[in-house]
Amino acid sequence: MIIALASPGIASTLDEGLDKTRRLLSEASAQGAEIVCFPEAYLPGLRGQDFRVFPFDQTQQERALQTVTQWARTYAVATILGMERITEAGRQIVAFVIDAQGQVQGCQTKNQLDPTEDQFYVPGDARRLFEIKGVKFGVVICHEGWRYPETVRWAAVRGAKIVFHPHHTGSDQEGVRLTQWGAAGGPYYEKAMIMRSVENTIYFASVNYALRFQESATSLIAPSGQCQAYLPYGQEGVLVQAIKGEEATGLLATRYAPERYRESGRSERPTPHAEGERLSRGWER
Repeated sequence: MIIALASPGIASTLDEGLDKTRRLLSEASAQGAEIVCFPEAYLPGLRGQDFRVFPFDQTQQERALQTVTQWARTYAVATILGMERITEAGRQIVAFVIDAQGQVQGCQTKNQLDPTEDQFYVPGDARRLFEIKGVKFGVVICHEGWRYPETVRWAAVRGAKIVFHPHHTGSDQEGVRLTQWGAAGGPYYEKAMIMRSVENTIYFASVNYALRFQESATSLIAPSGQCQAYLPYGQEGVLVQAIKGEEATGLLATRYAPERYRESGRSERPTPHAEGERLSRGWER
């Protein structure tokens, strides 16, 4: 399968965001991509960052989704669209999965919110696997993939060849300009990409906004843990790459044995948790 990772700049209006989405969909399709993934909550933008999020209500939500489904059909490319979804409980961060016929297969909610996001969003509570042209894949959104490796493993143990990771890291206003992918002294995000791939033996496709001061590049990591390709920091565009399903064996994920994680009976030596509790109560060692 040929995949595309679309990295647009921040949009100040819905029309601008849709225009950037259409342009990158067109570029991905022209390069033979069969599926393209956009960043986290791209329409209308991730709240709580250093940019203004344009007004986005139920009407705008429906317009955005309907418009992109039409373009997915026009350009014959499946699309993973990072959006907000307005529910009775509140706003959710979601990724809609649209096939190349313009049909919405469903969506993946962000179920593990960053603590700073609690004031803006409510979490989802379910995970699902998707399939396009016989290739199974999962979607984990930003903080989930960075801090909760089990969200990626969930998809890998169920046969996913690739997990897409729409996210937002960095700033358009201030920060450090990165020059070397995965540098030892850089932010931890690109190292986390490697781990999500190699610990499951699958592809990991991480998609960021194009920001002036990105803290992670839009990147495709091979099942070996090697960075197969990435977009230059701060550059709008699409990263188009072929993935080889036979290399995504999921070997390490399939060896996961949850039955070996049952809590054992009380032991003579305290667990770290029990030891900490004992000390906090002032008991002697």
